[in-house]
Amino acid sequence: MTSKQAPGTGQRFYRLSHHSKTGWVSFQVKYRETDLWIRARQDLEKEAAASVLTCRLQLEHYISYHPDFLHSMKPLPNDPAAPKLVRRMLEAARKANVGPMASVAGAIAEWVAHGLKDFTNAVVVENGGDCYLDLQEDAIVGVYIEPNSPFHGKIALRFTAEQFPLSICTSSGTIGHSLSFGAADAVSVISKNGALADAAATALGNVIQGPADITEALEKASLIPSIDGVLIIVKDKMAIWGKLELTSPS
Repeated sequence: MTSKQAPGTGQRFYRLSHHSKTGWVSFQVKYRETDLWIRARQDLEKEAAASVLTCRLQLEHYISYHPDFLHSMKPLPNDPAAPKLVRRMLEAARKANVGPMASVAGAIAEWVAHGLKDFTNAVVVENGGDCYLDLQEDAIVGVYIEPNSPFHGKIALRFTAEQFPLSICTSSGTIGHSLSFGAADAVSVISKNGALADAAATALGNVIQGPADITEALEKASLIPSIDGVLIIVKDKMAIWGKLELTSPS
């Protein structure tokens, strides 16, 4: 999970870099800690807010009876009686070997995107830097890296229409307030599963204390099922694994 804010403000500055396109409507939905930026073919703010509320109620009710779900740094057992969102997070955490809350941003982004597809044929949901995209066109997605990095403003990922829907989640030990035990500038994971992409990004980010740990992180990525690609940036080193096409930001 990664959240990036301009120093001294509450504004997530990377949202300013999105280019407006004809036929798209962008809006924001906030509820407690959840803060989504959404782009769809029409204004679906009310529908998105209802979906966010459903997610939060599922999580908060479950956590009220299972507080370890909120605090655990390790996977928890499967719970067939848990709400669907919680079960997806538990499963993702087991696959990535992290606590279930490591998957929350990606899980919510995917949940809301799926709900909105009943009203729009294309949607992008961004949740603290973690994105779920369901598009019918090629797209370029930038990866934000801290300004002192030699890769700052130079790295983006290109996806073809056939690759969607997919999730892109990024963990960073140098940007944002989300918990990371690593020191990578960016670990981005691509998967069809939003919860898994988020959990895996956290797991791989935790491995990296410096450039020498990139190989170990990539080996670990190969053992996590249902991951389509990984991008790792640490200081002046970069590595990619899987089905990824690098390009420059548009």
